[in-house]
Amino acid sequence: MNSRKSKRLSREDWLKAAIEEFENHGVDGIKVVVIAERLESTSGSFYWHFKDQPDLLKALLAYWEVEMTDQIIKYSRSYDGPPEKRIIDLMLAVIEQDAANLDHGISVWARRDPNVRQVFDRTTQKRFDHAAWMFRQAGFGRRQAAIRGRLMVAYLMGETSALLKSNPRWKSTVKAEFEVLIRSED
Repeated sequence: MNSRKSKRLSREDWLKAAIEEFENHGVDGIKVVVIAERLESTSGSFYWHFKDQPDLLKALLAYWEVEMTDQIIKYSRSYDGPPEKRIIDLMLAVIEQDAANLDHGISVWARRDPNVRQVFDRTTQKRFDHAAWMFRQAGFGRRQAAIRGRLMVAYLMGETSALLKSNPRWKSTVKAEFEVLIRSED
């Protein structure tokens, strides 16, 4: 027997493999048998950790909401420095860490699944609210903070889909766009 086949896989191993399949093929690409083959395992290992494929999809969606949104917001809110630095650091980190990689696929999935749409809307609203809060901390009025926050979130989601990180000068692009976002009201 192949020693890799006898390796015990964790729930996280299966979830990580599902995320990779999702990034490459969307929700329709998440097939237990395909992922098992890629992991050189059996579907029996999968069923040890997940009830079924919808359970895996639910875990993927929870991962996106909690790890790629709630945890990032929590970390960002704990930042103790100047508000403007919090904003640029968050923008750079989201691109650097590929934190928005799942966003496009989730948005496509949300268009055809009302349950996913609820999670997508809730999670995106958390991002908008947090970004607006950051711009309020930077001295903008409520309306301007909401607009700039929404633009920042949409920008980060869009630049990830546009593969900004593949450009060797991506950091200078993010910094230049941050400068536009942070300019004071006239």
